[in-house]
Amino acid sequence: MRLRENISLRAYHTFGTEAKARYFLEFTDSAELADLLRENPRLFDPVLVLGSGSNLLFTRDFPGMVIRPAVTGITVEKEDDHHVWLRAGAGVVWDDFVRYAVEAGWGGVENLSLIPGRVGAVPVQNIGAYGREAASVISSVTGVAVPSGEVREYGAAECRFGYRTSIFKEELRERFIITSVVFRLDRVPELVLEYGDLRNEVEIKDEAGNENENEVKTGDEERDKVKVKIKAEVEIKKEIGDEGQNDVEAKISSTNRFDHQVAGPGPVGGHNIDITVTDVREAVIRIRRRKLPDPSMLGNAGSFFKNPVVGASTAARLRAAYPAIPVYPSGEGLVKLSAGWLIDQCGWKGFRKGDAGVHRDHALVLINYGSATGKEIFKLSEEICRSVQERFGVDLEREVIVV
Repeated sequence: MRLRENISLRAYHTFGTEAKARYFLEFTDSAELADLLRENPRLFDPVLVLGSGSNLLFTRDFPGMVIRPAVTGITVEKEDDHHVWLRAGAGVVWDDFVRYAVEAGWGGVENLSLIPGRVGAVPVQNIGAYGREAASVISSVTGVAVPSGEVREYGAAECRFGYRTSIFKEELRERFIITSVVFRLDRVPELVLEYGDLRNEVEIKDEAGNENENEVKTGDEERDKVKVKIKAEVEIKKEIGDEGQNDVEAKISSTNRFDHQVAGPGPVGGHNIDITVTDVREAVIRIRRRKLPDPSMLGNAGSFFKNPVVGASTAARLRAAYPAIPVYPSGEGLVKLSAGWLIDQCGWKGFRKGDAGVHRDHALVLINYGSATGKEIFKLSEEICRSVQERFGVDLEREVIVV
């Protein structure tokens, strides 16, 4: 464990803007961290936990302690006939963990492939992609309380997971340092392929049973047989609710979802399918590499905004005015909109002012072209929010944490 002072954070976050930390601590032993907290709690007022810095925007220097967990290792906690529980250190690179699980043939995290960051940030943000959220596989979260130094474990139900949020991002922000996370994975994977672009990318056998030459199988043969989790049109309508249902019916039918469920190889859309977690992971990686810029080449934090969730009546109003607007059911009569589409319709894609801008291919991604400040990027995000509200009457919320 090493404590340093007045450290530049430019190299520690993917936006690459300049900011300094009063104190900077990287630790590999949670017991040492707990001891330091008990001995000198004033050092940790305030405190900021920094993993890969892939979801942060610094608009100023940080006046307190920036902590970077470096606890590594992946171990099997327990297993039964249906599941395996893996404990991963907070410092483990998230995609390394996903690769580890997929190579073993275990399911639950394959849709979350190539999301930047480390394991410790996963429960904070409740990361998600292509119909999966971390909350569906997290069993418990262990860490150290600030300022007491008490080691505490939170069960999944205590984590208060929501859309891109959790108790660690809200009530326990600056009050809890995550040191490890336990994930419960499926021995027989249940694949989620409800997003059209992912489903189209996944390797599928044709009717003659010809396999794509790139198909790779992992794990036991029985583990590689999967259940494809699909929502039928009637279920989608039920989630959206009765109000405004007629207005969104056309959009529901165009979401290109499978209309039945299969286990293992079986007919879907005229194809015989034998999809593995490896197929899904490889498809997600291809999509993400096409869509998202490499932060090592172009400063960014991935999706800057959350997809807004609105009521069915609001969705119906927007569908009437903008028939092409993408809508997705979000449960309990709510509908999720595409923030990227809203921003694109306001003309922001490819916008640049100085070295702050919006990616030319992905309107959700804000860019630091080299020397932009955090304040300049934040100001740009404010202008984007204002324009979306003025045109659509929808409020955007940042997914990135602004410091």
